[in-house]
Amino acid sequence: MQIDFSELSPNAIYFNMIQTLVPRPIAWVLSENSSGSFNLAPFSYFNAVSSNPPLLMISVGKKPDGSHKDTRVNIEQRSDFVVHIPHYDLINEMNESSATLAADDSELERLKLETTPMQGSRLPRLTRSRIAYACECYEIHEIGNTPQSMILGRIKSLYIDDEVASNDGKGRLKINTDKLQPVARLGASEYMRNGEVVTLKRPV
Repeated sequence: MQIDFSELSPNAIYFNMIQTLVPRPIAWVLSENSSGSFNLAPFSYFNAVSSNPPLLMISVGKKPDGSHKDTRVNIEQRSDFVVHIPHYDLINEMNESSATLAADDSELERLKLETTPMQGSRLPRLTRSRIAYACECYEIHEIGNTPQSMILGRIKSLYIDDEVASNDGKGRLKINTDKLQPVARLGASEYMRNGEVVTLKRPV
């Protein structure tokens, strides 16, 4: 099968991309609303960009009415945000937080998710999170014809639950993904939990 993107609508292109760019990590992003409450939303157009400076990227679309999503507005106006790597025990809450709500209507309050202070951030993290990045806005780029908001966040600090971390014997951090149980995005309404781990030595 060969698919020519020049012959497809944007919706069809999107469908083909999310079906094949798998698995995708999920950024579960906490940001601050103008009222002081917290917004929480998942994004699977997400990955690392650079380690010097330490940057990650999330790509944020628009609401059905064409306006910017609350995450984009909050980050643009208040800079700070916290990116969580969701795990399987929180998959239902993560999915529910993707619903479109009115601005200042907090997903955390609706889903009864508790927060705890996060070192290096004026914003909290989810108490049950196993990995969380405290970030500040580095740059926002409008890209594409929709357009999408490509948000670059500078990582200020990283929280890791001690239960999922160990030492690899060489003085480096080792995350036990069996304990982390990260959730990844597939196509349509499908997700994937931690699968078989294959270890390969890098060639010299």
